[in-house]
Order: sequence, then structure tokens, then C-alpha cells
Amino acid sequence: MLYDREKCAICGMCAKLCPQKAIANVNNFMVTDPEKCIFCGECVTYCIPGARQVAGKEYTVEEVLAEVLKDRVFYEESSGGVTLSGGEPLVHIDFVEELLIRLKAEGIHTAVDTCGAIPFEHLERAAQHTDLFLYDLKLTDDAKHKEFTGASNKEIIENLENLARIHANIQMRMPIIEGVNAEVSHIESTIALLEAIDIKEVHLLPYHAIAKHKYAKLGRDYLDDKMQIPSKEKLEHFREMLAEQGYDVKGG
Repeated sequence: MLYDREKCAICGMCAKLCPQKAIANVNNFMVTDPEKCIFCGECVTYCIPGARQVAGKEYTVEEVLAEVLKDRVFYEESSGGVTLSGGEPLVHIDFVEELLIRLKAEGIHTAVDTCGAIPFEHLERAAQHTDLFLYDLKLTDDAKHKEFTGASNKEIIENLENLARIHANIQMRMPIIEGVNAEVSHIESTIALLEAIDIKEVHLLPYHAIAKHKYAKLGRDYLDDKMQIPSKEKLEHFREMLAEQGYDVKGG
């Protein structure tokens, strides 16, 4: 449930109409209790200013496939296809595997965008039906990875190494964040890691704060006090470092 405080008129209609009594006025904001809300949409229907929105919808594989096939002509004209992204799509491996199988049966190019923080078995299952993996690598330093993501990167790196042994088409995606990893040492350690892996294409993705407004609508704090957009000069230097080692580097 998303809630745009700037649009809200504080009329209280949503709280009055909610069947679950999940909405209350707290300090002049209409706050939704996530434990009570069942996403019935009653509050959205009667919110005249449009301050409330249910984000997301459950689909079956058949329903997703039907949506995908509507754009078949665009895939054919562009030599493109379908990318499964997230969040982490491979958390839902049974759904993803079935969808990938159906897409390949339709002759559609498939890509999976993953952070690698999942059991390797999930990658193995997806790899059989995936043309391209987009693999995110945020930090090679384990201590810093724990500091900024809350988890170790050991499984992520091991999964990358093992995936490269069974799949020939992996693009490395590297978010570059000033204050986190926009350092020469990070690029050097990444090059050292990639030397043993047959990956030739690297995408440098400069940090942005596009998600900030979504956090506000979810009532969550956006903890970006340490994160900044890297300079174009620094990104170009990183691109040159990777290109000198023979990598095909693209900017994001």
C-alpha cells in the first residue's frame, strides 16, 4: 500500500471505509497497519485526491506470458526479449523456471537480472533456459558489503564463479556509488576477480535516487546520507581502467 502524504486531504474517508480497520490518523497522517491491511482496495477507490495506491499484482505464469506475447513484434524488430528483474526474481525459482521454459518455447530471448544472493541451485535451474544473465556486483570487500547491505558477499562471489562455469553469457553490472564503492581499489579488486572468470562485458551504473519518493510513499526512511552520485570524470577513469584490461565497458 503506497500513501502520498502530499496529495492526502486528511479527510479520513479511507479510515471510515476500511473493512479491516487498518487505517488510522496518526499525527495528521493516514497510517496503514501492514498487519491488518489485505489490499482490498476500498480506500483507493474512494480516495478522491489519489493519495492511496495498491502497488503490485499477483499473476499466474499464463497471465504473464499473455502480457509478454502482446509485444512479440517489438522483440522481433529490436532483436530484444524479456528480462526478469526485481527485487530478486530467483527467490521465486519455481515460477521463474516455468516462465522461462514457456518463453523459450515461444522463441523469445530471455534474460535474468540477479544479485546472486540465492542458493546456487536456483541459478542452475534458471541457466538451462536463460540466454543472458545480468549479474550485479556491489562490493568485493566483504566487510563493506556487510556494512552497506547487511549481508556477506561470499555466496554472491562463489555463485558468480560457479555460474561462469556453466553459462557462457554473463554481463557484469556494477553500481558505482560515491561514499560506498567509487574507489580505484574497488575497480582493481573487481578486475582481479574477473580475471579468472570468462566475462567480457561490464556495465558501470552510476548511483541515482529515483527510489526516494517510493520510500516516502511506503513510510520508510531513505538512508542515503553516505551515498552520492559519482562524477563523470571518475566514471570515465573507471571505464578506462576496465577497458585497458580488455573488457567491453558500457555506462548506465
